[in-house]
Amino acid sequence: MNDVNSGFPTAPGIWFGLGLGGFFDGIVLHQILQWHHMLTSAGYPPDSVHNLKVNTLWDGIFHASTYVFVGVGLLLLWLAAHRRHRWWSGKMLVGSMLMGFGIFNVGEGIVNHHLLGIHHVNETVPPNQWIYWDLGFLAWGAAMLVGGWLLLRAGKRETAHRSSEGIRGAA
Repeated sequence: MNDVNSGFPTAPGIWFGLGLGGFFDGIVLHQILQWHHMLTSAGYPPDSVHNLKVNTLWDGIFHASTYVFVGVGLLLLWLAAHRRHRWWSGKMLVGSMLMGFGIFNVGEGIVNHHLLGIHHVNETVPPNQWIYWDLGFLAWGAAMLVGGWLLLRAGKRETAHRSSEGIRGAA
């Protein structure tokens, strides 16, 4: 089973998931819902043009980093595509991407929301409620990480099963 699945490029899916997690956070939470920006709890609340300029700059730097994640995922996928192709369950790609998305949420949530406190998930609610949104964000990320891992494992089993049937059918 390991030989069949060793060729699946899990790392690109995780890197793509990291990028997609960052895009979701930046586009949905920062821009569309405007619940927070990168530095809204670090002394730059969105109450002046100057503070919005500072936050917009740091939101842009944040988005640029998510492009780097996607670029790394694309490079790794490109390199993996040059190997001999085998059939892989689509669950493996979706699972690895969910893992990356979950890793992003858990990592970003722990570092930015809890350790550094530079912003919180939903700063439009009273500050005493921020912790609930932050913990929900961590739980959502952990659920995606675990769900992605389970989906990746199911895809590996499916791939191994299909590959072993192909070997028997060719004999």
